[in-house]
Amino acid sequence: MSLFTTFHGYICKVLQSLNSSEEVLDLSKVTIEPTRDPLHGDIATNAAMVMAKQMGLNPRELAAKITEQLTAFKEIEKVDIAGPGFINLTLSPFFWHAQLKEVLVQKEHYGDSEIGNGEKVNVEFVSTNPTGPLHTGHGRNAILGDAIASLLQKAGYKVCREYYVNDAGGQTNALARSVHLRYREALGEAITIDDFKDGMYPGGYLIPVGQKIANEYKGQWTSKPESEWLDLFREIAVAEMMKDIRADLEKLGVVMDVYTSEKALVKAGKVDETLKLLKDQGDVYEGVLTPPKGHVVDDWEERSQTLFKATAYGDDVDRPLQKSDGSWTYFAGDIAYHVDKFERGFSHMIDVWGADHSGYVKRLTSAVKAATQGKTNLEIKVCQMVNFLENGAPVRMSKRAGTFITINDVIERVGKDAARFMMISRHQDMPIDFDFAKVVEHSKDNPIFYIQYAHARICSVLRHVETVFPNIKQDIEENAQIELLTDESELAMIKLLANWPRQVEVAALVREPHRLANFLYDLASQFHALWNKGKDNTHLRFIDPDQKELTKARITLISAVAIVISSGLTLFGITPVQEMR
Repeated sequence: MSLFTTFHGYICKVLQSLNSSEEVLDLSKVTIEPTRDPLHGDIATNAAMVMAKQMGLNPRELAAKITEQLTAFKEIEKVDIAGPGFINLTLSPFFWHAQLKEVLVQKEHYGDSEIGNGEKVNVEFVSTNPTGPLHTGHGRNAILGDAIASLLQKAGYKVCREYYVNDAGGQTNALARSVHLRYREALGEAITIDDFKDGMYPGGYLIPVGQKIANEYKGQWTSKPESEWLDLFREIAVAEMMKDIRADLEKLGVVMDVYTSEKALVKAGKVDETLKLLKDQGDVYEGVLTPPKGHVVDDWEERSQTLFKATAYGDDVDRPLQKSDGSWTYFAGDIAYHVDKFERGFSHMIDVWGADHSGYVKRLTSAVKAATQGKTNLEIKVCQMVNFLENGAPVRMSKRAGTFITINDVIERVGKDAARFMMISRHQDMPIDFDFAKVVEHSKDNPIFYIQYAHARICSVLRHVETVFPNIKQDIEENAQIELLTDESELAMIKLLANWPRQVEVAALVREPHRLANFLYDLASQFHALWNKGKDNTHLRFIDPDQKELTKARITLISAVAIVISSGLTLFGITPVQEMR
């Protein structure tokens, strides 16, 4: 439970005690927030402002009554009324010292929350067509989705990580034809780039797949018509691509709980069922689309089509569900897939997409709303591009494809941990400039290094203190006198640590893991500043051979910092280091 939740409870208790009417108070608008200026106190509440009307008092009068009651709580050192009725609270050192003990007691579980209340959430991410290796755009998607899932789990949600395999339709047919060319090449036929028609995949990563089929089937399929080999080649190619994709995800530290096949859904009749449901509801009709003024609609055709009435659910135009050849559009399949998730018990879904799909958001959310009769909450997070640089200059590199940077390329250059941190260091709406040189730089300007360096420094201190005071760790856990931490910078560090649970809850509620990345950087910065103060002032050093009790208190403080840094990095799928190499 965060300190803000604790004091929200105190405020609500006070308000209930002041309520003289028989009506139940609506406390939903009462908030507890950090003060904007530390000089004004530690936390502030709007309680008097938002409750004055209900309680028949003006805000200043109510604030005065609340203030009088709050002085009874020993955790509160000072209460001030600001402006028209805001209440600022300064918390006692006693309270902050107790918060530090909580970190040591809960260890890696410090910051765990129950706001999710066990709600099931499906987080679908990556879900790239199985037509090639994962490139860096997929990498940001994968890391963000995984981080959101971990964040929700820490906040008390029951999370399922899912990958939707688009293994039906035209792109996998183009993949099969591309592999057939590589198969013929493996048998000695001369194949050139011109043999790969528009939409096919000329990348060298398909050469091993062609060789695999040649080894097994020899020349059996070289002269057969496409109708005889297409299904087999598609099945083998998709399986091989998914094997590579799973391996790349594993290198990134991403493990999916579920892989759902589009082909299997189509074969099971899920698309037909979903479209019948929508038609029975009156949400599907036969009509001719008129191109909207001022917009370019890529799937518009001037012909009679099966259309979803998307405009009835807030979209700009009704959307086609069937192609001219009678096959379903991707949109139809995607609706059926989300209905399938709903039928599996997920009324709350989060999809993480690449920037190239941003125009698809409104149509899918409207369709899922219709198909589930408004019983589903579908959130879609769109990742912007990653720009790769080398000392500030754009770079293009790929060992296998020649046209894009693969996840393997990045991991080989900077490692999994640096890649993961950089991909979640900014809000998903903002592009990332990923400079290979800066990501491995040992400086304050490299956030992951700076955070890891703080953790390693603390581990070094914890090793060294045992040589000065043997067995001090057990002694600390039993009876450290934390009240000896009175320096302003030490209390500031405790206050920052105490804010971790709230940061976790806020980041989980808005699905923004970059908030925690920023918090860890701030925590590392404050630790390094405290370290430097100890270098300049011997009385502030973590280890004082002449003062065992003060040393125990300070070791408790930096141990708590290490716990929170380790917890945050682990949440991101990053291994905290104990030594810098």
